[in-house]
Amino acid sequence: MEYKISPVYRMKLLEKVEKEIWNRYKSYKDVEQYMKLNQIYDGFGQVDFDISYFSEGKNKEKINLIETLRVIAKDIPDKLLKMAIDLGIETPDYIPSIPTFRNELKADYKNASTSFEKAFQNIEEDPAESVGYANSVLESIIKEILKDQRFDIDATKLTNGKLVKAILKEFGLNPNSPQMPDEIKSIGSSLTTVSKAIEDLRSDKTSFHGHDSEKYLIDEPLYAYFIVNACATVGLFLINFYEKKFPK
Repeated sequence: MEYKISPVYRMKLLEKVEKEIWNRYKSYKDVEQYMKLNQIYDGFGQVDFDISYFSEGKNKEKINLIETLRVIAKDIPDKLLKMAIDLGIETPDYIPSIPTFRNELKADYKNASTSFEKAFQNIEEDPAESVGYANSVLESIIKEILKDQRFDIDATKLTNGKLVKAILKEFGLNPNSPQMPDEIKSIGSSLTTVSKAIEDLRSDKTSFHGHDSEKYLIDEPLYAYFIVNACATVGLFLINFYEKKFPK
């Protein structure tokens, strides 16, 4: 799908992508190889974008990265966005709160961090796979929190839906509690609804459980963006709530 990316945002993204490519790959040879790996050929051998090269000077016949990226930004901006995500560049207009969430995971939630990186990287390439990993992220976060000995619960065999109910009960956010204020109940209900929707999507609309080819599978990045963003929002809330209410 194509994204309606504003010219201003394209220019900012172009600058960040160029800088990150050089930071990672250093040499002209490696930079050229990275760009070639991003090219896609159609059934007639036509490539989606051409690589520009210097025609004179000391860098003659070497890749002209900035000119190559300018063409991509103009003609196929969704490709530029995909490259930014692949390089781990923040894209706040599309996935808010991601940088903060990533940092939290890397610090104390290693398994969740690994799953989230896979979810993040697969948004464009394999949306269904991305949704599956997003579900795994929430499961890993909740299981890690519930390892705390202050919580008397064995979460090792629980799946996402039951995990959310368990952690909300431990957090005092159980939406079924008669003593709970309506405002707090709505927070608990919302968290339950979102996490259940993500789990149901993983189970019914992705290939994580080996569905047959006739069953509808998520194939649009649009949905994966939404799910990964929702995962980050819910996960960040659970982590922050735990750290504030149950300090070590």
